[in-house]
Amino acid sequence: MTHSVEATKFLRNEERVDWHDENLWQARQKRDVASKEVPEWEELRQLASDIKDNVLSHLGEYLLEFEKNAANNGINVHWAIDGKEHNEIVHSIIKRSGYKNIVKSKSILTEECGLNGFLKHKGYEVVDTDLGERIIQLDNQPPSHIVMPAIHLRKKEIGDIFHKHLGTEKGIEDAQFLTEVARQHLREKFLQVEVAITGVNFGVADTGGFVVVTNEGNADMGCHLSKIHIACMGIEKLIPKAEHLGVFTRLLARSAIGQLISIYTSHYIKPRPGQEMHIVLVDNGRTEQLKRDKFRNSLKCIRCGACMNTCPIYRRSGGYSYNATVPGPIGSILSPGLDLKKYSSLPFASTLCGSCSDVCPVKINIHEQLYEWRQEIIKSQTGFNMKNLQMSIAGSILKRPRLYRLAGGFARFVMASMPRFITYNGFNKWGKHRELPEAPNESFNQWYRNRKK
Repeated sequence: MTHSVEATKFLRNEERVDWHDENLWQARQKRDVASKEVPEWEELRQLASDIKDNVLSHLGEYLLEFEKNAANNGINVHWAIDGKEHNEIVHSIIKRSGYKNIVKSKSILTEECGLNGFLKHKGYEVVDTDLGERIIQLDNQPPSHIVMPAIHLRKKEIGDIFHKHLGTEKGIEDAQFLTEVARQHLREKFLQVEVAITGVNFGVADTGGFVVVTNEGNADMGCHLSKIHIACMGIEKLIPKAEHLGVFTRLLARSAIGQLISIYTSHYIKPRPGQEMHIVLVDNGRTEQLKRDKFRNSLKCIRCGACMNTCPIYRRSGGYSYNATVPGPIGSILSPGLDLKKYSSLPFASTLCGSCSDVCPVKINIHEQLYEWRQEIIKSQTGFNMKNLQMSIAGSILKRPRLYRLAGGFARFVMASMPRFITYNGFNKWGKHRELPEAPNESFNQWYRNRKK
């Protein structure tokens, strides 16, 4: 399904669209307030971008440095070329241990790899412990936003999900009560945990440690109580030194939801006595993206979601319309690199207004990359293409003044005098949701000549 088809489904509920739009715009406004409180905000953005440039230019060296230091710390380091190998590695660790009780904190990478479904097929239940993630997991949905996974749901809908799966009374909408129910439900899972799976926000090359950022402390709870900690990290998540971490933590929470800093910024250097710690370094198309000069900057992303909160298309079409693990503007430049045919509609789901690039904390030129992907997609298309035909006809008319004047007169006649279906039909996709402007009685040239006379 294309983005436009999926977006149409979301747009059928105008009340939800307006509410979704308003909530995300509030997050954007909070980001603006928080960023303005830091006088050196633009310098921080540039510094973060420069650090990431350095990482991407020396990624192989930093990965080897990280592997060496992590191994010296007692962490088992694994390498996965793609999502399939990542899942098999995680499964092999769990199977070898004989453990069954698994909890997982928020991880976009494991969503990208389809880990939950893979382990379920192998006979394991993975409990997501982030509140938003647990809500949508109970409802058998993927996240619709990378920071606020259940932003598309209202309190009544969450109450219905809890009534169905956790046994609460029907019709409860009190957020504090529902949060307490979730806390008690997840506490039982934590007390039984044997294996904890986390994502990684930042891997630090010079220490071999990694950092996990949350607002709920769920990652810490799982890791501190588990016998095995498995961290899953995309290879682009590295930073060179621990001293660089402060640059990104100052940018991340402010960009995401306008917080000064995330509540929990947890550093993992080595396993505690008696615990196993593993980290799986995953490529899954990242080195291919690194080879694309026009698109390598997309790998700087720190997954703050700011581009989604500001994007007028995402706000009014919802995360599911993208049919991708990472939706919104950043997903629209990452996903085509994984499967150009499947995600060919995403770069066109943009006004190219540039707001996404303006708010990006690491200064990714998102709107420019969206434009570049459009060119790549057009080049890759074969066979008959209606848009190409239309552009070819338009080009022939526009370069011939007499033909242009004749076509303009004919268009004015059709719009003013002919039945509506002549103008609004399957060939006029632009007019599907829009009204053409009222046709003038004369062209500009005619008006000018008459005025001159």
